[in-house]
Amino acid sequence: MPRGLRAQLSLLIALIVLLTVLLVSALSNVLIGRQYERHVLKQEVLKAEAIADNISRQYDALSQKWDESFIHGLGMYSLYDGYIIKVADADGRLVWDAENHDMAACSQVMMDIIERMDARRPSLSGEFAAHTYELTSNGRLIGSVEVSYYGPYFLSESDLRFLDTLNAILAAVGALALAAAVLAGWVLARRVARPIVKAAKIARRIADGDYAIRFDGRTKTREADELADALNHLADALDRQERLRRRLVTDIAHELRTPVSAISSHLEIMLEGVWEPTTERLQSVYDEIGRLGVLVSDLGRLAQAEGENFRLQKSDADLLALARSVADGLETEAQKKNIALVVKGATSVLSADKDRIGQVVANLISNAIKYTPEGGQVRVSVRDSAEAGVISVEDNGIGLQEAELPLVFERFYRTDVSRNRKTGGVGIGLTIAKSIVTAHGGTVTAESEFGKGSNFTVRLPK
Repeated sequence: MPRGLRAQLSLLIALIVLLTVLLVSALSNVLIGRQYERHVLKQEVLKAEAIADNISRQYDALSQKWDESFIHGLGMYSLYDGYIIKVADADGRLVWDAENHDMAACSQVMMDIIERMDARRPSLSGEFAAHTYELTSNGRLIGSVEVSYYGPYFLSESDLRFLDTLNAILAAVGALALAAAVLAGWVLARRVARPIVKAAKIARRIADGDYAIRFDGRTKTREADELADALNHLADALDRQERLRRRLVTDIAHELRTPVSAISSHLEIMLEGVWEPTTERLQSVYDEIGRLGVLVSDLGRLAQAEGENFRLQKSDADLLALARSVADGLETEAQKKNIALVVKGATSVLSADKDRIGQVVANLISNAIKYTPEGGQVRVSVRDSAEAGVISVEDNGIGLQEAELPLVFERFYRTDVSRNRKTGGVGIGLTIAKSIVTAHGGTVTAESEFGKGSNFTVRLPK
């Protein structure tokens, strides 16, 4: 069973911190250990030099005698620090020798150091070596001292305790950091997972048909807020589509009811002999059948525009010439309402499906004429740029409410809720236009001010 996001994030953060702590601890141990070893090596040399200096001071130049008592004390003190000394005068006669004085102690010290270093630094392969220093007094050679100690360096018990304590501190810090990371990871994972879990529940509710549910509040996390906004936008879109779907059923039923009822009633009366099947009455029935045919044709065009097999037959198209050709075909319709239909602009040639784009322009101009009162004006303008060609259809008609602008390209949307066919079809013309423009990689947008007119703009890339 897959782990939850909270558990995965917590484990991931803990693993990263653990690896980081281990790496830092290992590097710290190595670097500090090496630096400490250099320090110990330097201290060994300084210690040996200090022993030689102290011994040279124990010679009385007047009596030409050594203070053997002090040398003995210094020698025994140095012995337990790991330094074995042997002092001779200028003639080579032995003054004091730690091994002669206490061979057993010297052997024990040497064995302890060797065992300790073999146990803690087995790769060092060190050994005891003698280092000879000349002893002088007032610039005159008075003897020599031989200092033997483990090389290249050795660690005392206090040195090892220091390093062990350092490692323990690093381990403790690592453990505390790991615990803090686990806690922080759990808190962070909880903060990240909570909106995702909430979003998942809301998504399931939406999938079950509850389009009214929304992701309320902010999460203080940009990505989570974007997810919430996207989810709310999805719910809005699905809710809108559901309302349109329900409206579609009502609209189709309304569109079918009138002609079917008229055809049925007319034929029934004629079959019962109440009416004579005159040419006028049969023409009325034929007109109603024509209305059904238009509805079926509109639905077919929509299915074709939104279908997977929709193909464009592209060629070089002059948008200005295309707009003028379409406008010429609708001039009669405009003249019936005494509407001035004006086409102007610059030549814009691009690759497009002429018939499809002509269909888009015809739909926009036809809608503008339908919703513009008598004596109004419809202006078609074409603009050209290096990136795109633009066609705008502007009228001074009834305009749209601000709330209607996002809906005008939806299927079967009509601003006239009574669905009077004198003011429009079944509400799929703009939907088809948008599908065609989108297939060309372009955009179609609407701007409108209620009571003053509308402006539809088609932008087609080159």
